[in-house]
Amino acid sequence: MRILRPYLCLILMAFALVSHGNAATCKSYSSCAQAVKNWCAGNHPRADGDNDGIPCENVCKSLKDVKALKREFSCKFPNG
Repeated sequence: MRILRPYLCLILMAFALVSHGNAATCKSYSSCAQAVKNWCAGNHPRADGDNDGIPCENVCKSLKDVKALKREFSCKFPNG
């Protein structure tokens, strides 16, 4: 049982990250809504690496869509 304990802790930590919707990279997001929600919550502040207002451009294709999602989520971060 002592051998399994560290692995159990790692599995539980991984599950906690997935269940809260946090992603380590933009490639981890499956939708623009997920990316914007985490970006707005401050969970992924570097998601907009080029500062064009569009986080995770692999899933978010337009500034118009991002702005609509920010309004939907009452997002104040980043840039209002």
